[in-house]
Amino acid sequence: MIKTLIAVVGPTAIGKTALSIQLAQYFNTEIFSADSRQFFKEMTIGTAVPDTHELAAAKHHFIQHISIHETYNVGLFEQECIEKLNTFYASHNAAILVGGSGLYVDAVLNGLDHFPEVEPQIRPKLIQLLKDKGIEALQEELLLSDPRHYASIDLNNKQRLIRALEICRGTSKPYSSFLAKNTVSRSFQSLKIGLNADREIIYDRINQRVDLMIVNGLVEEAEKLYPLKHLNALQTVGYRELFSFFDGNYDLATAIEEIKKNTRRFAKRQLTWYRRDKSVLWFDYKTPLEEIITVIKDKTPLH
Repeated sequence: MIKTLIAVVGPTAIGKTALSIQLAQYFNTEIFSADSRQFFKEMTIGTAVPDTHELAAAKHHFIQHISIHETYNVGLFEQECIEKLNTFYASHNAAILVGGSGLYVDAVLNGLDHFPEVEPQIRPKLIQLLKDKGIEALQEELLLSDPRHYASIDLNNKQRLIRALEICRGTSKPYSSFLAKNTVSRSFQSLKIGLNADREIIYDRINQRVDLMIVNGLVEEAEKLYPLKHLNALQTVGYRELFSFFDGNYDLATAIEEIKKNTRRFAKRQLTWYRRDKSVLWFDYKTPLEEIITVIKDKTPLH
C-alpha cells in the first residue's frame, strides 16, 4: 500500500491537536509535530504543548525533544523527521503531521527551498540597521522589497527579517520568488487537512487560550526564562511581551493584551500562508470527525 502522511494545518487555537489525536486513534498511528515552538523542553505553557492526557491519547514525536540552548533549524528538522517517517512506515501505512509552522510542514512535504549565495557583508549591514533604527526599519524595507513575504512571516522575528532582506538585497529579487522551487520526491503521498473558522471565532478562541495560559502559570514560566531572553527560541509571542513587562516597559494587563494582539496577527499570517496552497482541503473547525475521515478515505488508499 502507498504510505500516507495526513497534514493537519490551520491557525493557532483552532483545534489541530484535538483533530490530530482523533485521526491518529482512528487510523491506529502516531503524530509528528511540526510546531517549531513546541520543540523546546523549557517552553510548555506559552507554546500550548499537548497536555499529559493528550500525549497519552496518541504517541507524539518532536514535542519538547530539544533544549532552547541547542542550535536547531528547519533543515535539521526536515532531515530528522523524514528519517523517522521512513522507519515508521516500515510498520504503518499512515502518519499524522500537525503544526502551525508552515515552513516546517512544507519542509517535510516538499523539501526546502534553495537560495543563492549572497555577498557576506550584507548581513552585518542589516544587523547594524536593526541596531540603529530598530526592527521597524527592517519591516518597512521588506514591505517594499517583498510584500508577499511580508504578509506571511512573523514580523517580530528579527532573524527571519534579516534572512529575507539578505536575499532581497543580494539578488535584487523578492525572497518569495525563491520559494517552492525545489519540490522533492518523497516515499509517501500527502494530504493536507485545514481547519478554519470565522475570524471573530478564531480571535475569541485565541483570547480564551491566552487567559487560560495566564491562569496556568505563563507569567511564572516566563519569569524563569527571563535571564535567557536573548536566546533565539525565546524571541516569540507569549514570552517576548512578558519579558517587556519584566523590563518595566508594560504593566501586566498591557502585556497580556499584547500577547493576544500578536497571537491574532500570527494567526492571520498562518492563514495567509496556507491559503496560497490550493491543495489544502478546508473544513470548518466544528466539522464532525466522520465527515473528515470520509474525505481522507476518498482521497487516499486508507480504509
